[in-house]
Amino acid sequence: QVQLVESGGGLVQPGGSLRLSCAASGSIFSIHAMGWYRQAPGKQRELVASATTGGSTYYVDSVKGRFTISRDNAKNTVYLQMSSLKPEDTAVYYCNAHVTTNQRVVQAYWGQGTQVTVSS
Repeated sequence: QVQLVESGGGLVQPGGSLRLSCAASGSIFSIHAMGWYRQAPGKQRELVASATTGGSTYYVDSVKGRFTISRDNAKNTVYLQMSSLKPEDTAVYYCNAHVTTNQRVVQAYWGQGTQVTVSS
């Protein structure tokens, strides 16, 4: 089994910053893409940012220039640096990883979610 543990969410004022972290552990042979999704109340879960092992990144248009995704492949960890936060960034943020397990099974795993609230 593979576990993803997130940290770093919280309450922040508009214009502030937060850094989310997600560490993967368990029966990991290799990790391919890692990313962050978010889900606001009454809305569908959306992909916010992703990063491949090779360094390619993707950002949804609404966060370009404000959020930065990075990975520490040696630590199986992905980060999301969020700056210039807006109230519309308020959501539960979920970490996602596409993993080949030690049993050579390729599967997507999810973290438990961390709440980010942007409010004055």
